[in-house]
Amino acid sequence: MDPTLATDLAHLPALLAATHRAAATTLATLDARPVVPPPTKPPTKPPTPAPLPEHATGTTAALAAFQDRWEPRLSASAGPRYLGFVTGGATPAALAGDWLTSAHDQNSNSSFDGAGQDLERETVGWLRTLFHLSDAHSGTFVSGATMSNTTGLAIAREWLGERLGVSPAEDGVAALGPVRVLSGAPHSSIAKALSILGLGRSSLVRIPTLPDREAVDPAALDRALADTPGPAVVVANAGTVNTVDFDDLPAIAALRDRHDFWLHTDAAFGAFAALSPDHAHLADGIDASDSLCVDLHKWLNVPYDSAVQFTRRPDLQARVFQARIFQEGAAYLGSLGDQPDLVHLTPENSHRLRALAAWFTLRAYGRQGHREIVERDIACARALGAALERDPAFRLLAPVRLNVACFTLADDPTPARLTALREAVGAEVFVTPTVYAGTPALRAAFSNWRTTQADVRRAAEALGAAAREIA
Repeated sequence: MDPTLATDLAHLPALLAATHRAAATTLATLDARPVVPPPTKPPTKPPTPAPLPEHATGTTAALAAFQDRWEPRLSASAGPRYLGFVTGGATPAALAGDWLTSAHDQNSNSSFDGAGQDLERETVGWLRTLFHLSDAHSGTFVSGATMSNTTGLAIAREWLGERLGVSPAEDGVAALGPVRVLSGAPHSSIAKALSILGLGRSSLVRIPTLPDREAVDPAALDRALADTPGPAVVVANAGTVNTVDFDDLPAIAALRDRHDFWLHTDAAFGAFAALSPDHAHLADGIDASDSLCVDLHKWLNVPYDSAVQFTRRPDLQARVFQARIFQEGAAYLGSLGDQPDLVHLTPENSHRLRALAAWFTLRAYGRQGHREIVERDIACARALGAALERDPAFRLLAPVRLNVACFTLADDPTPARLTALREAVGAEVFVTPTVYAGTPALRAAFSNWRTTQADVRRAAEALGAAAREIA
């Protein structure tokens, strides 16, 4: 064994203790650190990459180098005023679970592993209960919403083949002929998934939305389905990115009485509305989905990367993702029986035990604890929306339906001025740019377990001061 590696092994408890102190310091200082480190003025080129070390220097030296070179440039994305991308943090229990995930280093994709698959299935069952889904849905962990949407649409692609008497998994996507995927306000990951799956971005057909809404017009969808030859795929939204608008899922599902289509619902963070009695109606009908995307590193507040994918057709899922070559299974990868091993259900032959962080936070805080996080974030989003409405410098572009405030400058909302505003407030709050109904805008998305009304006041004050500064 390399002498330095052997020394690190001998001193592993001390090295882990030092890492623990570094992590604890990082988390303890989140409130004082800039949410996003300020950009350099004038902009400079990215730093020159350091050369690969030739000789071993050990973990202590690596930790010191990280703290000197990289840590000061990292954002405080785990903190309470990072309001971009619908990013959660990591609850204490989720962080503990994630550390243990690395310590145990499981690849729990097959029945050869003693407990990993059972732990994941138990966690999926808890999540199914959390979102009020029936036992008709089975689920698997994947890396994020993009992979969850891709997996769901891959199953939809196989369903189309089943309807047409072919199997794209065996015969290729060309066997399907032209395909139409209908949606009102799809997330960009839907188009990415269609590109990956060979269906093509051009197969995505935008259906008109309701006036001043991002929710699809069910009547327009009905007409589009009537004009669609053969079976189709409908992608519904349970929470759009800009305004957290929800499609009328029961109305869409009712269209199956007249039309043949697969219903995939992108509920990356909107599914969490089901935790709040006052907002659960927004997710009504979600159980009717044939496949469903829920992103866990958003509102469940587990570390990146983690999402879950649900479907009513695990048989088609296994047909797509089974690990075999020619007609022979890969015996070392586990069973393809009545309950296929997880390796046969996702694009990955290997993944870390992502379910453990989710298991920890659900076990630690239960439904009530996570309901409190959701309802507090909703209240914070509404408070920020109300503060922006009172400030003449801003204009709210849509009602705060759940956990996102979409707003712009009242006067001259150009991309350049909005960029200047974002940079001016970066030390206090991070928001992301968007365009809504043709208007350049900003989004503040609340999903972090740490966020409180005090953070809302700091964010509103910083935004107001910055708007007056750039006026």
